[in-house]
Order: sequence, then C-alpha cells, then structure tokens
Amino acid sequence: MPSISFRPLQSTDFAMLHDWLCRPHVAEWWTPVPTLAEVEADFTPMLAPDSPDLGYIALPDGHPLGFIQSYVVMGSGDGWWEDERDPGARGIDQFLAQADQLNRGLGSAMVRAFADQLFADPAVTRVQTDPSPRNARAIRSYAKAGFRALGEVVTPDGPALLMVRERGD
Repeated sequence: MPSISFRPLQSTDFAMLHDWLCRPHVAEWWTPVPTLAEVEADFTPMLAPDSPDLGYIALPDGHPLGFIQSYVVMGSGDGWWEDERDPGARGIDQFLAQADQLNRGLGSAMVRAFADQLFADPAVTRVQTDPSPRNARAIRSYAKAGFRALGEVVTPDGPALLMVRERGD
C-alpha cells in the first residue's frame, strides 16, 4: 500500500472536486450533486486559516486519490451532533476519486492515515464518521481503518451508522 499524504484543499481544486462529486460512485452517497458554484460556496470556508472545518486532497505517491475533510463535532450546527459535549471529537467525510480505486484497500488506508494525522494533535480524543447504513463498502472500509460501529443515529441527511475510533484504538 502506498504512503498517503494530505495537502490542504485549495481554490484551484474546486473544478476537480466538482468533477469528482459528479461521478456516479460518489454522487450515490454524497448528495445532492452540487453545481460548481455550490462547490465553491460550500468549500471556500475551509480555506480560511482559522476554520474548524478542513478539507484535504489525499495523495499517495503525489497523485490525487480523493478528498477527505475533518470538522469539530461539537457545535457543528445545522442539526448535527447537538448532544456532543467533547471538544476533542472530530468528524470526517471522504471519498475516492476513481471508481476503479474501490475495493482495493485504498479508502481504508486513506482513512487510517488521516485519523492518525488527526490524533497527532493531543487535543483530539475521538474521530467519528457516519456512513449510510446501506453503504456496506464504506462501513467495511472504516472498520478496516480501526473504527467501530456504535449504532444507528438519525442525522439531518437521514439514518446513519455512527462509527468511532478513539485515541489509542
């Protein structure tokens, strides 16, 4: 498995990100499919140096593999995780850019490397994600990356399987 690094999202990535989000294997789970203007509006806040929401392009051996983002769970707003009281909890969302990259262990490697990077910050206590309960591929990928399922929850996007990896897992 190649070593995976992450570089911060840049505004010059927006057209590529839009293209990726329109691909059927991504659009199936990352809905609704946004316009380029919506990508720019949604992802521009991640570019601010003081943003609690951060986006990255995953790069195994220097080539774009996919997108991954992190956010502070507590206070994330818009009906998300309203009961969270742990300021060290971080949420992640991700996808691989190419359909032919699926089922090869690359997603698990990307998520594992990214969670390890998040845990390098001593303030981070937990990393969580919330795939659709119907997205068996994502659930397997997160489990292979060290996440465990806590159970189904209701989110503003509908039912989700809350999965977590604690510091030290």
